[in-house]
Amino acid sequence: MAIKDTIEDSGDVFPTESTLFGKYELGKLLGYGAFAKVYHAREILTGKSVAIKAINKQRLLKSGLTDQIKREVSIMRKLRHPHIVRLFEVLATKKKIYFVMEFAKGGELFTKLSKGRFSEELSRKYFHQLITAISYCHSHGVFHRDLKPENLLLDENWNLKVTDFGLSAVKEEQIHSDGLLHTLCGTPAYVAPEILAKNGYDGGKIDIWSCGVILFVLNAGYLPFNESNLMVLYKKIYNGDYRCPKWMSFDLKRLISRLLDTNPCSRITLNEIINDNWFRKGFKNVKFDELSVCDGGGDCDSDGNKFLNAFDIISYSSGIELSSLFGKLEEKATFERFVSKMAADAIIAEIEIVAIEEGLIVKGKKEFKVKVEGRDGKLIVAVEIHRLTEELVMVEVQRRENEGESESDIWKKKIKDRLVYKLDELVDG
Repeated sequence: MAIKDTIEDSGDVFPTESTLFGKYELGKLLGYGAFAKVYHAREILTGKSVAIKAINKQRLLKSGLTDQIKREVSIMRKLRHPHIVRLFEVLATKKKIYFVMEFAKGGELFTKLSKGRFSEELSRKYFHQLITAISYCHSHGVFHRDLKPENLLLDENWNLKVTDFGLSAVKEEQIHSDGLLHTLCGTPAYVAPEILAKNGYDGGKIDIWSCGVILFVLNAGYLPFNESNLMVLYKKIYNGDYRCPKWMSFDLKRLISRLLDTNPCSRITLNEIINDNWFRKGFKNVKFDELSVCDGGGDCDSDGNKFLNAFDIISYSSGIELSSLFGKLEEKATFERFVSKMAADAIIAEIEIVAIEEGLIVKGKKEFKVKVEGRDGKLIVAVEIHRLTEELVMVEVQRRENEGESESDIWKKKIKDRLVYKLDELVDG
C-alpha cells in the first residue's frame, strides 16, 4: 500500500507528509479497532521496522478510556522481556497519540493457528514462551487480564510476543482493601469463572486460567468453552464443563485440568507450571539483560538522567491531563508549563540574575530547581526543569497570582519571554 493511500484510508490519522515527525516513514495499515489503527513504519535513521499505533485523542476522551491509555503506557514502559512487545516511544500532537512499538513480522499467533492445530511440541514451545513472559509480568506486579491468541504476536523467527496491555492491572494501584481486583474485563471465551462470580479475583490467577485456555486451543485447534449463547457459555466456564480431544497426551490433559481448575485457590501456580512434567520437556529459562529504565516514566540518557517522553509533553497541554509533577499548588498560585531551547543551568542563571537585580530572594537553588521569594517572604515563583532531549527542556512554573503592579509580575514581564519555545512548534512543526 502506498503512503498516500495509507494516509487517506486512515481518516487523516497521520500528518499529510509521508513521514511522522520526520522520524518514521509510514507504511501499510496492519489492523484497526474502535479508537486506534496500527501501521507498519520504518525508522528513517536506522531503517528498522516498527509498528505505530495511532490513537484518536478526541474519541479517547469521549469514551472515557483515558485511564486505560495511561495504564498501558505506564506498564509497557517498565516491561523489558524478549517475549513481550517493546514500546520504544510515545509521540503526540494535540489530536493524536502514537505508540511506536516493536514490529512483529510474523503477525498474530491466531492467524497461524487458524490454519490448523499445533503439535504438542509446537504447543509446548509457545506455552514455554508465554509462561516466561507472564511470570515476568507478575514478578513486576502486572496482570495482563486479556490473554488470548489475538494478543500474541510472532516475530520474524516465529517466536512469541505478548502485546496489548490496555486492560492490564498494576498490583499496587488496582487491588482493593480485600486484596482482590474487581473490574470486569477480558474476552468471554477466555474469562475465568471467578470474574463471573463478581466477588473479586486475583489478577495472577485469572492470567493462569487464560493461559490454560490458550494451551488447549494450541493443541486442540478449538476453544474448550464455545457457545453462541453468552449465558450458556458462562455457565460452562463457571462449571468447568469442557472435553479434551483424544489425541492429547495424558500429561497435557492433566496440566490443562489444573490450569482450568474453577477453584482459584487450588488452581496451579506459575512455579508449579514450571515444575510440571509436561512443561519441563525441553524448557530453557530465558536469560536476558533487562534494560534499566527511570522510575516514574520517561527515558534516561547514558548517565541515568531522566528525559521526559514526547507523550509527557503533550499530556500536560489541554485536552488530556495524565499527570502532575508539582502536586498541590500554593494558595493564590497559578501553574504553567512550556518548552525551552535554553539549557537548564542557563535558565536557572537567568532567573537568578533578574531576582538579584530586583532585590528578591533566591532559595532552594539546585541543578534543576529554583525558588524566588519577595521581600515579604512570600513565594513569587518556583521553577522545576525536566530534560526532554539534548536540545529541549520542559519548564514547570508555580507562581503567585498577579495582584496589580507587584513583585509577582516580574516572572511574566521580565523572565518568561526570554525562555519560551512554543509547545505547538515542537509537536506540530
